[in-house]
Amino acid sequence: MTFHDANGSRTMRIGILGTGAMAAALGGAWVRAGHEVMVGGRNAASTASTATRIGAAAHGGLTEAAQYGQAVLLAVSAEAAPQLAKELAPDLAGRAVLDCTVPMVPSGDGPVSSTAGGTDSTAKRIAAAAPQARVVKAFGICHESIWTLPQPAFEGAPLAVPFCADAPSAAALTRELITSMGCTPLPCGGLNRAALLEATTVFAVGVWWSGGEARHAFPAPALAPGAVDDQ
Repeated sequence: MTFHDANGSRTMRIGILGTGAMAAALGGAWVRAGHEVMVGGRNAASTASTATRIGAAAHGGLTEAAQYGQAVLLAVSAEAAPQLAKELAPDLAGRAVLDCTVPMVPSGDGPVSSTAGGTDSTAKRIAAAAPQARVVKAFGICHESIWTLPQPAFEGAPLAVPFCADAPSAAALTRELITSMGCTPLPCGGLNRAALLEATTVFAVGVWWSGGEARHAFPAPALAPGAVDDQ
């Protein structure tokens, strides 16, 4: 049975794989948006603690969380995510698998990507490990603290959430999920572009790490002097 809130948004069942900061932040945001969340982890105590803290509907093992609903969040390290997806591949089949990982390692100049570059990405590695899953790259570009805000908005505009997906059904579900959080979906193409989204995240983290502000490097062309609508 499908449920809708007063605004017409569908209530989704979302399984979360992981119990860390990102799992708690996004899980809490989805609970506030009216969705049913199940937290899954390897450690029973930390899993129960995270579920209680965010008001999740249920908690249990990783397999149970993978089987829980229409969407599954992979909230583990980028290094561990493909292997976990491989272990749970039968349970993830047909589901939208949301990859919020950031493949990032430190260097002397700041963080760098831990993937090979080009079109390689953690998202594509997850898709290869669980070929029947409908993988979506999303939510990782923001620090987990952003997701603790009731409805993230900055400079008078709702937060835009970029995502990459190949399967139209997974893209549609992701759009709906983002909208239910009070944010604006920002489709960025298929999984072949997930590497660009991951690299953008690593770049932005590096700018913040050095004390800069990444958004100042991306002014809208329409804001340039002399930019007018010719129509």
